[in-house]
Amino acid sequence: MNLEEIFYLLALQKVKNIGDISAKKLLRHFGSAKAVFEAAKQNEIDLMDIGKIMIRNLKQFNDWRRVENELQYIQQNGIKAVSIFDKDYPYRLQHAPDGPILFFYKGKAGLNHQKMISIVGTRNMTTYGKRAVGDIISALKPFNPLIVSGLAYGVDIEAHVQALKNDLPTIAVLGHGFQRIYPAVHQKIARQMLENGGLISEFWHTDPVDRNNFLKRNRIVAGMSEAVIIIESAEKGGSLVTADIANSYNRDVFAVPGRITDTYSKGCNNLIKRNKAALLTCAQDLIDNLQWQTTIKKTPPKQMNLFVDLSPEEQNIIQFLQENGASLLDDIALNLSMPVSKTAQILLEMELKNILNALPGKKFEII
Repeated sequence: MNLEEIFYLLALQKVKNIGDISAKKLLRHFGSAKAVFEAAKQNEIDLMDIGKIMIRNLKQFNDWRRVENELQYIQQNGIKAVSIFDKDYPYRLQHAPDGPILFFYKGKAGLNHQKMISIVGTRNMTTYGKRAVGDIISALKPFNPLIVSGLAYGVDIEAHVQALKNDLPTIAVLGHGFQRIYPAVHQKIARQMLENGGLISEFWHTDPVDRNNFLKRNRIVAGMSEAVIIIESAEKGGSLVTADIANSYNRDVFAVPGRITDTYSKGCNNLIKRNKAALLTCAQDLIDNLQWQTTIKKTPPKQMNLFVDLSPEEQNIIQFLQENGASLLDDIALNLSMPVSKTAQILLEMELKNILNALPGKKFEII
């Protein structure tokens, strides 16, 4: 993406009262952030159904010097700006209606890793929680998942540490800009993650460290991954917010149970009791639920000429599943640029032709 469009996307981020949902509506309508501001100047923005206060703030925005400074900071510090228009934008996050229109990234890991799991939990991790983190990540190693968390004390940092220990890529979603690492004691781990993973933030380097920012970043933690694992949580806490967001995104949510008397198992136990999370007693529970086992079976690839009567759309689906293994309906539709409704109809027809198997959770694989 060119610097001019990044400049206007940065500005759109800072227009008061315009959140990501409204910003996406504007971007879809006008095609670019620059076009949004030009429409505001020409009063074309008045026709949009986004609220009078938002329209007024967009017209009156004049903090261009601050935008210039942030763009300069990004360029000088080797930070990549990733927008919803970029192919590198996490495709799972595209399904989140309030996903950020723009975020900043440092690192070497791909943001569209085939298997991505978020692991979060209490900052007051116990020995039981630490063991659970280590056992689960170690058991998942053969599947090479990318581990996402928030670099916070407790379960978050342990998830990053165990991922590095098992040579797995890991990404931290920060609740602040790149000018600092919080907590500072995790700076060493953060540097190591840049070599086999990365750091993500939607916040500018001048933004203050604020509690609400850490809650806001939880939607990225939930949205980037195909599943979220909660390992230890009190009855209230940020990890439960992440679980709620993941459920709203139709992500799989898992929780590690604990004794009913343990303070930092109450949140997980309640998630399971209320059917907001699946019971996770070992990594195999997740592997079975997500149908990962089928993706590492060494079976010879099916040849396209076996399906001589396939339509072009069906051929594209077969090719995608050959390359990616069992996949979600939404992922197939997004990657092939087809409407979900049309994709669902084609998949049903292919299932009736005994070409595909329908798996739990709206997943499909080649027979």
